[in-house]
This record gives sequence, C-alpha cells and structure tokens, in this order.
Amino acid sequence: MIDNDNVIDIPSLQWYPGHMRKAERLVKENLKLVDVVVELLDARIPLSSANPVLREIVGGKPRLIVLNKADLADETATRTWVKYFAAQGITAVPVDAVKGHGVKELVQAIAKCAKPKTDKLVQHGAKARAARCMILGIPNVGKSSLINRLSGGTKTKVENRPGVTRAKQWIRLGAQLELLDMPGILWPKFEDQQAALHLAFTGAINDNVYDVASVVLLLLNTLREAYPADLAARYRMEGDLPSGTELLEEIGRRRGCLRAGGKIDYEKAEQIVLTDFRSGRLGRVTLDSLPDMSFDGDVR
Repeated sequence: MIDNDNVIDIPSLQWYPGHMRKAERLVKENLKLVDVVVELLDARIPLSSANPVLREIVGGKPRLIVLNKADLADETATRTWVKYFAAQGITAVPVDAVKGHGVKELVQAIAKCAKPKTDKLVQHGAKARAARCMILGIPNVGKSSLINRLSGGTKTKVENRPGVTRAKQWIRLGAQLELLDMPGILWPKFEDQQAALHLAFTGAINDNVYDVASVVLLLLNTLREAYPADLAARYRMEGDLPSGTELLEEIGRRRGCLRAGGKIDYEKAEQIVLTDFRSGRLGRVTLDSLPDMSFDGDVR
C-alpha cells in the first residue's frame, strides 16, 4: 500500500464530464428494463475501481460483480475478495475477458441471480424469456472486451481509451441472456487519493491528466514493498532494491533508456514501467487491501 504521507495531490483528477452525468441518467432511466445489474471491477483494484454511487443508483435491484482482468491479479487475493463479497451477500465471478476464462461461470451466475424475477413472470402467465442484465463499470475496466467475448466478437468494438463512452445497446445471446450495455460512469470526485492513484496505475485514468513521473515513482515504491521478487526478476536485479528515482534510473539503464552522454531518458523508462505493469509482465499484482472481514455493510 502507499504511504499516505507520500501521496501526491492530483487536482486534475477532480472531474465529472457531462457525458458521465448523461450516463448516470441513462442507467436510472433503463434500470426497470433489466433483471440484474452486473458491475465490472478490475480484479487488481476491486475497491478503487468500484463506483461509490452505484449502490444508490441501483437500489434494490439484484446485482453481481465481475472481477475482470483476473489473469493480472494475485490469485490468492482474488479468492479472498470473492469470499469477502460473498460475506456481503454479493456473488463475485473472476473473469479474464480477453481469453474467456470464467465467462461460462458468469453467464450461469447471471441466470441464477435473475431466476427469481424470470420465474415470477412465468408464474404470472408471461412467456419464459432470457435473463436481462445491465453491464456497468467505470471506463477501461474491460467492459467492451467482456461483451465481445459473450457475443462472439460481432457486436461491439473494443475501445481502450479511458473515458470513451458509447450509447446504450442491447446484445442478445441466444435464449440464455440479453445484455443492455451502458456507458461507463466515473464518480464526481476522487476524494480517496490512494484509489485515484490505483486507477492511474492500471490505466483507468488517461495518462494525460496527471503527472506521470510522480505516479510511476509511487507505483515502483508500491511494488518494491509488496512484490519485490517480481520487480527484481523482471529487471534482473539482485539484492536490496533501491527506491524512488534511483530505482527508476536503474531500470532505465537496464532497459537502454539513455540519451546522449549516458543520461537517463526518464520518460521512456516511465513508459516501460507502466507498460510492464499494465500488461502483467511485473507479475500478478493486487493493489487494494481487503477491508476487515467483520465489516458490517456494503463494500462501498
């Protein structure tokens, strides 16, 4: 975890674009059309990637959680997070949307969650129909990738630029499932700077809106404390790892990030670190700490 004394201020992250407000209105207006709300979280940051106002928006509508990008997260931590959400009465399904791992289990979980509603409709004389769900998540948690996987890749175009949203669309998946895809929603304020940093680390926030140099140094220090062996293995370092700028400089030297005169090309080194982390080359990492299992309330 990040030492709060070292957390930098990121005022530029205090944003709430108009299209995000529109997305929130769309969710509220279309909630009555679905049986289940599916929330996508990044398995590496299950709390930081959760929308803190979603519970209020959804109300009593049944919901379940998808821990996407589970292939990049610490497996032991993910299993513990699944148990944690279960203790809150919420089903959580680990998924790798890119390779399709966990997708079959997700479809089954959605159908199970929707069954009380679909059974009730049949009991009242309606024709049996597929479970209907709404998929929500902050930008860049892999929503389009998941929907492409569920639909066979023929319905949506993956958009990997944080903050890009689309109009709602229905996606029918045979007799089992109907998906109502909604634009992503980002909360109004990043009041928790640690959560904001985790979002920056994973690429959920566009790199153009914060100080990349400071964020990379914090990422390296975080990995140095929590996953030193993976960090050392990736950059072939031995012994105690240096910290801060010294660590970045050493990585830059080992990766050939040099300018004329042997000076470190910091920007190039920073991009290498971000790319390595976000692609999983620095190992399977979970950044969010699990709340107290005795916590009485919702995960938000």
